Amino acid sequence: MTRGTLEVLLVDASELKNTDFIGKMDPYVVIQFGNQRRKSTVARGEGRAPLWNEKFTFDVEYPDNARDEHHQYKLNFTIMDKDRFSRDDFVGESTIYVRDVISLGVQNGTSEIRASTYRVVLHNKTYSGEIRIGLSFTREDKTRDDKAIYLGGSKQ
Repeated sequence: MTRGTLEVLLVDASELKNTDFIGKMDPYVVIQFGNQRRKSTVARGEGRAPLWNEKFTFDVEYPDNARDEHHQYKLNFTIMDKDRFSRDDFVGESTIYVRDVISLGVQNGTSEIRASTYRVVLHNKTYSGEIRIGLSFTREDKTRDDKAIYLGGSKQ
């Protein structure tokens, strides 16, 4: 089993479907990778074109045989509108499959997809805007772990 870190750069969004009748939306994003979940800050008053520019990391385990066909390596992005006096509104969602970027990172030590635009859709798959996201994967260096254990043992 190869381990590593998947880094997600949540840049911004545009043309989001407006869920507020009065004023501007306060969007935020919930990012899910397997059972790991992260939440962005709320872009207060930024409406249909919020800017986050935030980084999030996720721990990844990738099978050495690389043929684990049952596991879908995907990131789910759910965009919500923060409401003060009522339940937060669903704005849209986007899914990015990251098996290729992880696989390439496992082989080369690191891999990256520069910030790219992905469609945001509603539950019925109709267009609800766009989100811009960058991705990178860095393989955990096994020799560094071995050295850390050795060095940790020599201090005692």
